Amino acid sequence: MAGELTLSPVMSDALVILGAAGIVIPVFARFRITPIIGFILIGILVGPYGLGAMVERHEWLYWVTISDPDRLTPFADFGIILLLFAIGLELSFNRLWQLRKLVFGLGSLELLIIGSISAMFFGYYSGMSNTAALALGFALAFSSTAIVLPISGTKSPVGRAALSMLLFEDIMIVPIIFILGALAPNAQDGGVAGLTTTLIQGGIVIAVLLVAGRFALPRLFGQAARTKSPELFLAASLLVVIGASLATSVAGLSPIVGALIAGLLIAETEYHGEVETIMEPFKGLALGVFLITIGMSIDLTDIWRNLGEITVAVIGVLVFKAIVTGTLLRMMGARKSTAAETGVLMASPSETSLIVLAAATSALVIDEDTAQFWEVVTAIGLTVTPLLARLGRVIARRVEPTPDLAEEEREEARTIIVGGGRVGRMVADMMTVHDQPYIMLDSNPDLIDQAKRDGYRATFGDAARGQALSRLGLANAPAIVLTMDEPVLAQRLVGKLRVNHPDLLIVARARDTDHAAALYRAGASHAVPETLESSLQLSEAALVNIGVAMGPVIASIHEKRDQYREQIEVKGGLNAKPKLRTSSLSPEDG
Repeated sequence: MAGELTLSPVMSDALVILGAAGIVIPVFARFRITPIIGFILIGILVGPYGLGAMVERHEWLYWVTISDPDRLTPFADFGIILLLFAIGLELSFNRLWQLRKLVFGLGSLELLIIGSISAMFFGYYSGMSNTAALALGFALAFSSTAIVLPISGTKSPVGRAALSMLLFEDIMIVPIIFILGALAPNAQDGGVAGLTTTLIQGGIVIAVLLVAGRFALPRLFGQAARTKSPELFLAASLLVVIGASLATSVAGLSPIVGALIAGLLIAETEYHGEVETIMEPFKGLALGVFLITIGMSIDLTDIWRNLGEITVAVIGVLVFKAIVTGTLLRMMGARKSTAAETGVLMASPSETSLIVLAAATSALVIDEDTAQFWEVVTAIGLTVTPLLARLGRVIARRVEPTPDLAEEEREEARTIIVGGGRVGRMVADMMTVHDQPYIMLDSNPDLIDQAKRDGYRATFGDAARGQALSRLGLANAPAIVLTMDEPVLAQRLVGKLRVNHPDLLIVARARDTDHAAALYRAGASHAVPETLESSLQLSEAALVNIGVAMGPVIASIHEKRDQYREQIEVKGGLNAKPKLRTSSLSPEDG
């Protein structure tokens, strides 16, 4: 029938996911609980082992369940890619270089020790072959990048330690899978040769990405910024991350390696903050899809049948990994609180564990029943990771009640100057004269490029987006100075700032007295009408130089300024006359 709407399974799944996001995010935020748990619980509820198993008896459940989790796999994989891309945006190559000792020191020790000891345990007590024990040991040694980093961040001591170990684990995914293929009972010499070929091809692709990205990305995002089109910025961002992921995939590496490199390259440009802001909603939603798929893999009835064995396995893995990770951190000089919190946070297995188990099963290294048992253990471990994070913080406070705040966690209190034109530069110059830290923000890439060349501390971003100011440390800023010549935007921005930051000092450039009054009504602390002051100074210069005595001229200027102050007071609904000039120039302006 013409015009009849048929809802495909993909559309039905999309409605379920969007509905879940609409319920989980606000409800769990209301109770200050991470939505990670909510998404996993939704996956359990609507998945094939939950309400999805009842679709045949109750057909209406088809519209609120997901019967085929495999359809969501590409979206879940894309969520992990976006997560690694966002991590790269936060890092930059300089910061990654600073973490090199942790990545290749702590990261390698953590993976090798946990994997080796686990393999020996499984080989000795479970009677597994050496190959199967190695596969299972290293599968469980991985921790979840997708869940841990959103909880820990990357700037705190716990976040830096977790990031270092997770980066090394991500690097080792491909070699471990290749090694499993080489050790498989039916493997030929092609496994080792394939690994060598992949490493060579991957190295070439990474080198090409690094070189091309250095030259191409600033130009690409510069052109996108000049159009002032968020859609084009989003398209350019997706083009870069998907292109880099495809390139590393074609070379045989994991697509998340390409996503991480793309983020690192963009982090070196002036546009990283804007890219991060635009991509944030997509990353969060895609990550939610991944977490829903994790919940769908949990069969509560199977867990109940094997409750004792699964409980022992989950607790054993968590305790063992927490002890090893925490001990390694203490040996490398970390604080007791940092070691304890990081150890507990990194204790659960990973989504990568599922990938390694699947690869080992397909290579006939591990039998299907064993793999299925440990997949359930991994899914439960992923589910309880947010609870482990809370437990880690509690233990950290008990171990070391008053840890010092790391320098990296203390955001510099600096004045934010919105606008990189002549007025913004003048304000920045005065800040420099008086040794006051500042950061200049503008959405014009040409102004920012020129300002940086001239030695100003400037960055690209759209102040109309609240995230752009937040990432610059607005919460700790002593003041924000709005210097752009856009009256409507300035008034709207002042209103938003005053609502969200009642105590913030907001100094705004006004076009005239009417605009100044509007800015005061919106919540500005000070509004300076530039046409008024320039007109009065022009009048003073003209009158004095045509022979009028200085005294009467100064008195008339003060009188005229006072009249304008009264106008602004009345129109702006103020309780007192505003300052139009500093009180040191004239007692009347106090």
